Formats: sequence, C-alpha cells, structure tokens
Amino acid sequence: MLAQEIIRRKRDGHALSEGEIAAFVSGLVDGSWSEGQSAAMAMAMLLKGMGAAETVSLTLAMARSGAMLDWRSADLPGPILDKHSSGGVGDKVSLMLAPIVAACGGFVPMVSGRGLGHTGGTLDKLQSIPGYQIAPDSAQLLHALSSAGCAIVGASAEVAPADRRLYAIRDVTATVESTALITASILSKKLAAGLQGLVMDVKTGNGAFAASMEDAQTLARSLVSVANGAGLPTRAWITDMNQVLGDACGNALEVMEALAFLKGERQEPRLLEVTRTLSAELLQLGGLAATVELGLQKVDAALHSGRALEQFARMVQALGGPADFCENPASYLAAAPVQLEVCAPRAGWVSSMATRDIGLQVIALGGGRHVATDAVDSRVGFSHFVKIGQRVEQGSLLALVHAANAVAAESARLALLDLIHIGDQPVAETAVMLARAQ
Repeated sequence: MLAQEIIRRKRDGHALSEGEIAAFVSGLVDGSWSEGQSAAMAMAMLLKGMGAAETVSLTLAMARSGAMLDWRSADLPGPILDKHSSGGVGDKVSLMLAPIVAACGGFVPMVSGRGLGHTGGTLDKLQSIPGYQIAPDSAQLLHALSSAGCAIVGASAEVAPADRRLYAIRDVTATVESTALITASILSKKLAAGLQGLVMDVKTGNGAFAASMEDAQTLARSLVSVANGAGLPTRAWITDMNQVLGDACGNALEVMEALAFLKGERQEPRLLEVTRTLSAELLQLGGLAATVELGLQKVDAALHSGRALEQFARMVQALGGPADFCENPASYLAAAPVQLEVCAPRAGWVSSMATRDIGLQVIALGGGRHVATDAVDSRVGFSHFVKIGQRVEQGSLLALVHAANAVAAESARLALLDLIHIGDQPVAETAVMLARAQ
C-alpha cells in the first residue's frame, strides 16, 4: 500500500481498514514511512478523527509492533498494576503512587514518557537524579521490580516501537490532542507491559489536553473501552487541571516535592487527594483491598509507616541512582543559580491561573523541549505556587522562579504576573476529583 494513498483516504475522512493501519504502524517501525508522511498521517487522524474500530486496531497494532512482556515466569507474588495520566502541569503523582502501591503488595512496571507539549514528563523528572537508568535491560528491570516492587522507566526499543516514533512526531507537530492517538499511545505501552490492572487519570481544564469536561469524558470512555476490550481491567478518574497540581512544576523541583510528600513533610491537599484516590482504586482493582475505602486505609498506612518512601529509595538504587538519595536529595539534585520571587501586585483572592501557559513558561526556561532533540535543564521551573481561592496581600508570594540566569528569571516573573489572576471577591475552591469512569 502506498503511504500517500492511505494518507489521502484519511485526509478525505474515510475510516481506515485494519490492513491500512497495520501498514502505517509497520512504516513507523521499519522507516518506510518518512517523517513528513508520518506527520501528515498524524494530522489527518487529528483533524478527521478515528472511529472506535480504527482506534482499537491502531492500539493493538502499536502494542504488537514490538515485544509483549510476560511476567508469569518472574513469579512475582502480587498483581502487575499501573497508572497513567493524560498529562498536566505539576503532575508528579506517579512518583508517589508507584512506591505506595508497591508498599501495599502490588508490582508496578510503570512505562512512562518524556514531556509532551506543555506538560512535564515523568522520565524527565527522574533523569534529574544522577545515575538513574530510564532504559534498563530486562535483568535490571526485573531486579528493580523484585527488590522495590516498582520501576518507573521508559519504553525500551523493543516495547511498542511504533509509539516511540509517533510520540516524538506528535510532540513537535501540534497533533498531541487527538483522542485516538492519545488512547493508542498510552494503551499500546500498557498492553505490551503485561498488566493486570490499570487506573487512568484524565485531566481536564485549561492546563489539560482535554480542556472541556466533555472532551475529558470522551477520552476517559475511549481509554476504558479500548483497554477493557483488549482484556486489561481499567478504570478512569477525571481530575481538575485548572491550576498547577501541588506546589511546584519543573523536573528536579517536582522530585523534591515528591520526596517531601513521601516523607510526610509537605502533602499539598489536592495532590494528596489525587494520589490517595488513584492508589486506592488500583489496590482494589488488583485485589489488594476489598473496597476503595479499605484501599485508602492501606495507602495511609504505607505513607505514615515510611514503607512507601523505602520502596522509592530501593527503586532509585536498583535503577542506578544514589543509595542515599532520599536522605540527601539536595546533594544530588542541582539547584538553579537564580531564584526570583513573584509577588502579588495588589491584595485580593487568587481567582484563576492560565495553567497551560505556565507549563509553556517552564519550557521557555529550558525545562522542556521545543523540538525532540532539545536538552532539558532539570534545575529550572517554579515552586511555592499559590492556590485558587487563596487570599493574598500586596507583596505576598505568588510563586518562586528557578532560572538559569537573571534575564530568564525576570522574563518568567513578568509572565507569571499575567498568568496568575487576582480578583476582588472570594473564590470558592474547586474540587480536584471530578468524576469516575469505569
């Protein structure tokens, strides 16, 4: 099949056959489809949409484009579970959830990605830890799972290789927001990972790819339907992304916040609610808790006892990071040389924030990519964010900029003053857990 003819059919709004989709996926893997052709197909899929049958075919073809992991021979004494987020700003939930679930008896081989569009990537966060291997060989991956119960890694060249190439193309061609492509990208890796249960966090709001509740519900239904149809028990929660999740965004800053969370030093309420809820859902789905309520009790016990922190430390060490990382994170996580306060220009209540644009400001500071080959500065970002509904006085701290130089810091400070809005009237705090889909 000629690539240009398949592109033409999708461009003209036709449903692609299983064979046409298989040809596209094969072309991604063997390189017979050029960058231009692959990008054109992604854009056609975004603009013309993909039906249910097309999405299932694309997902399964991408999952089968490489190795399919099978953990039965490893004889792990617990269910193989995972969680995935559709992407947000300041979303470091995976860094806490994986060790929490591991501390409760689950095994979490979490295949994560790099930053995509305006959102941060879990792999970029973890690569701020010296020595951490995001691409371990199979022996090291199994060792990490056996010793720590969790391993947050990237997809190897053998797992869903079609997604690896398409993921990079989508990031730089404005084709990230396609429901079908998001579904296929996420689930192809999850299906290839040999999971027994999956919880999805579908973000909605001005910092999410699914900006409207309707879009989020469409994506959640797509993910749950395709995953369950492929034999992977899956649930989804729709969560709010109209403000930064937690206190910080930026790679090393989010790792520091995750450690403070696991240590019980600082657990920002919205971040805590998302983490507890998704962890408990996964425990119930994997048969480690009879109900979600009992799952919440197990989550709290794992945090309060320090077991979750211990599992995180074991994971870091097993994947090549420092053995004393959790005890001395400041010794290993590089700090930005310039820190600059963003102060409220007047008194009032924080009424809203342009969350997507805040994520783009992290990229502007060097904490993300304009093109796939860009290097990432793990030091930069923002911390100490105010929350919507919070009362501030003139001169109160709205956020703290972490930058590589004074010019970049001042540019980010001025940008944030336009992105964090202060009103004259009190604003009610918004819920973070919006709806559950299964």
